[in-house]
Amino acid sequence: MHVLGGLDHVAAVLDNVRADAVVVSSASETAAVYLRELAWKLEGTNIELLVVPGLIEVAPDRLQIRPTVSVPLIQVREPEFRGLRRVAKSAVDRSAAALLLLLGSPLLLVLAVLVKRSSAGPVFYRHRRIGKRGHEFNLLKFRSMVTGADRQLESLVTFSDGNDVQFKMRQDPRITGIGAFLRRCSLDELPQLINVLKGDMSLVGPRPHVTREVEQYGDDMHRRLLVKPGITGLWQVSGRSDLSWDESVELDVRYVENWSLGRDLGILWKTFRAVVRGSGAY
Repeated sequence: MHVLGGLDHVAAVLDNVRADAVVVSSASETAAVYLRELAWKLEGTNIELLVVPGLIEVAPDRLQIRPTVSVPLIQVREPEFRGLRRVAKSAVDRSAAALLLLLGSPLLLVLAVLVKRSSAGPVFYRHRRIGKRGHEFNLLKFRSMVTGADRQLESLVTFSDGNDVQFKMRQDPRITGIGAFLRRCSLDELPQLINVLKGDMSLVGPRPHVTREVEQYGDDMHRRLLVKPGITGLWQVSGRSDLSWDESVELDVRYVENWSLGRDLGILWKTFRAVVRGSGAY
């Protein structure tokens, strides 16, 4: 970082660069006294004074200022993993899944026929995943690969385009013709509405991982198992398969800690835009 001046010359530096705001990130013992003196110096300058509270990945609606006689305190409210808001989320999930399955039944039927005619094998692909509190369930997808694709995985590991933990290939030879189209448009994920209706998944949440991936979780990553996995989530609208494992972890934990129905609606809207663009889908 380029140093513009010392602490004793802040007012002059801010005036020289015509600043609109100053952010104080110091956590030293003298920070409180310095902040008060700095606030006095900035009076009448229309320069905002912003202070870093030393918190990460905490949404503003979980913070509340609690005044005391001498200093204001910041209260950090606990994330909500139960209660009325969770009941409302579950009700919205199942109602929306039922409605989408009903309205989308003609499309689902057409896709099922195309998958069946593309190659020998079942219409649906069932994959064992880890859900809320470590509960295992069968995740449903339209089959987008040839039958027996799992047995070919070991020979393709060295060609992975994914992150350090998850296997992904931009040009996977196991994918069928109709499968490539389904993946590009994310239509292969539609059967997961059945998982949502059954209560195994949510419309929005961290994507469910397989046992091999869960075994590599750190302490922070285990936070994602406190909620139901989702068809879409924060990392799906932030880069999808192009993200590193650490970036995916950070986004999943951020969602779990700060979820709300309003944010879920925002993620669903961004998911629609990401699917239309096809960004990060392979």
